[in-house]
Amino acid sequence: MKNNKKTSRISIKVLSMILTVALLLSGAAVAFSYIFYGRTMDNHYRELTSNIAKSAADMLNPQDVDHLTNAVMQIYRSQVAAGNGPDSETFDEAAYYAAFAEVKNMQAYRDCLTVLQKLEDDNQADCLYICYMDLETDKAVYIIDAAHEDACAPGTCDDFLPENRALAEKGDYTFPAYITNYEEYGWLCSAAYGIRNAHGKYIANAYVDFSMTQIMNERHSFLKSLILFLLLIAALLATLNILFVRKTIVKPINQLSSAARKYVSDRDTSGPSEISKLNIHTRDEIQTLSEDIKQMEEDINVYIDNLALVSREKERISAELNVAKQIQASVLPSTFPAFPEREEFDIYAIMNPAKEVGGDFYDFFFVDDEHFAIVMADVSGKGVPAALFMMAAKNLLKSSALTMTSPKDILERVNKQLCENNEAEMFVTVWIGILDLSTGKMLAANAGHEYPAIRRKDGMWELYKDKHGFVLAGMEAARYKEYELTLRPGDKLFLYTDGVTEATNASNTLYGTDRMLAALNAEAASAPKNTLLSLRQDIDRFVKEAPQFDDITMLCFELKGSGATEKTLRAETSQITPEEVHRFVEELLTQHNTARSCATRLYIAVDEIVTNILQYSGATTLDVTCSVGAEKITIAFSDDGVPYNPLENEDPDVTLPAEQRSIGGLGIFMVKNTMDAVDYAYRGGRNTLTVTKYTI
Repeated sequence: MKNNKKTSRISIKVLSMILTVALLLSGAAVAFSYIFYGRTMDNHYRELTSNIAKSAADMLNPQDVDHLTNAVMQIYRSQVAAGNGPDSETFDEAAYYAAFAEVKNMQAYRDCLTVLQKLEDDNQADCLYICYMDLETDKAVYIIDAAHEDACAPGTCDDFLPENRALAEKGDYTFPAYITNYEEYGWLCSAAYGIRNAHGKYIANAYVDFSMTQIMNERHSFLKSLILFLLLIAALLATLNILFVRKTIVKPINQLSSAARKYVSDRDTSGPSEISKLNIHTRDEIQTLSEDIKQMEEDINVYIDNLALVSREKERISAELNVAKQIQASVLPSTFPAFPEREEFDIYAIMNPAKEVGGDFYDFFFVDDEHFAIVMADVSGKGVPAALFMMAAKNLLKSSALTMTSPKDILERVNKQLCENNEAEMFVTVWIGILDLSTGKMLAANAGHEYPAIRRKDGMWELYKDKHGFVLAGMEAARYKEYELTLRPGDKLFLYTDGVTEATNASNTLYGTDRMLAALNAEAASAPKNTLLSLRQDIDRFVKEAPQFDDITMLCFELKGSGATEKTLRAETSQITPEEVHRFVEELLTQHNTARSCATRLYIAVDEIVTNILQYSGATTLDVTCSVGAEKITIAFSDDGVPYNPLENEDPDVTLPAEQRSIGGLGIFMVKNTMDAVDYAYRGGRNTLTVTKYTI
């Protein structure tokens, strides 16, 4: 069934093509034949009409025409001068034509009429007449009409044709034949020949109108017959072509299709199929196609044999690469938060290889309790060789850092080790820093790696253009310089490989450091994890569908300081007193050796705020959260009482005597003036008042 449908589709397409071509050719033939036939007939009748007009001019007696024209034009001009011309508003048609009545009795009129009527009958012309082209009144004035004495009586006027007037103004009164279609007279071919007297002066025009209505009807009949004939020829040719196509194209194609389906249906997974037994001898491209199909089937059988071997080998390599990818991922720190027990810093890193395994790597580890090492590196090349070299470089760097505290010495030692037996001539760029968490001072060294980026607390990300040394494994005698970098609480460090800045979109435009810094600054206050994830999303938006050509590796480190201790007291208002809250805060501040002056101010604020909440808020529950850090102490009071913002009240005028002051408001005024910051918020049905006191 499918084969029949395909066959019918081919036949329909071929038939459509043949009919289209036949119709186009037929249309062209019809148009050419009709135009040629029409032009031939038009030229014939133009020539015939011009000859009749010339014959009339030659046969008429110029003296009779001159005499008759002068008589008619004298009457015409007198009527026009008297205001009774055909174009006048008071035109009296009866009086006008009565003035020309005597013209028909003139001997010259009768002689000219006889000549015109005989010439008209002999040539079967539709109309033969004499006109005078009066340029003064812009009219063609009839002198005599052989066929329409009453309709076109002497003195009857018509407007000039524009082209005829142009010729008359040049003194040429012989007008070429032209064909027009009149509603009253039908198709006419008209021509005019100028009549001149013995002195060569123009006296009138001999006009001929030859009817072409029947000729035009015959032309249309010819067109219809030609169209019908060509359509029959096209249908016959289309039928013959369809039969030819079915025999020479469709039938062999069906054989090819059947052979292909049989080859596919006979093939099983255990081995190749039997070669098709095609026997097509059309001596054209179809025969060539059948031979190619046989050869293709033989090649497919060979390919199937080889494909099984290649597939098994590919599966083995893919499995090994997956294992290598897992091994590489396992040697990089990938559990975050990496050191949850250490609250003084936060760190996050990601590595996205361009292939299954990559040459980029990062590492971070404690050298001892107070010294923390950070490494970012990029091995030349990609794939398995780079991954193997990366593993060796990473292990050497870590083992050296655990025994040496100088980044300079670490790089020089590892460089010598990597240069030994480096037959692949690979190298690695490295940035390494060792941070003293107690002081914030970091010793760092750069072996040909990208510049790090630093963000100071509440500042913007900027590149830190440190001193570059030569790459590791590039030259055994290379020497490196280290430098000191101080990080304070709130500062951040960003490390990366060139896969970030050299990420390329479809237009081969690099992502670059400017876009990188802009993306970092868009998330300047975010935690390291959010910073890296946001930057990776920005890279993806820039690259879009372009392939990743290099590994993308990033690390972000934030120094938080010594950390803060936070405790919360939760109680029902009916079971708590200001003294109990005071003792809760006092115990925490005492543990952190808070200065007496700072603690005293906090106690006063706590007593005032808790007393107001218990007495006036109508709350049923109260939460007091105290956070003590190295730089500030924050206490938050949260209750479910009536929404009330004490910061909206006006401060009392403390300059007035006590008896003149308004009652209330002095307590919150004292809190605002003794604390460094006081904030209020109402969220989730609870009032939250937060006071902050800086300790430094």
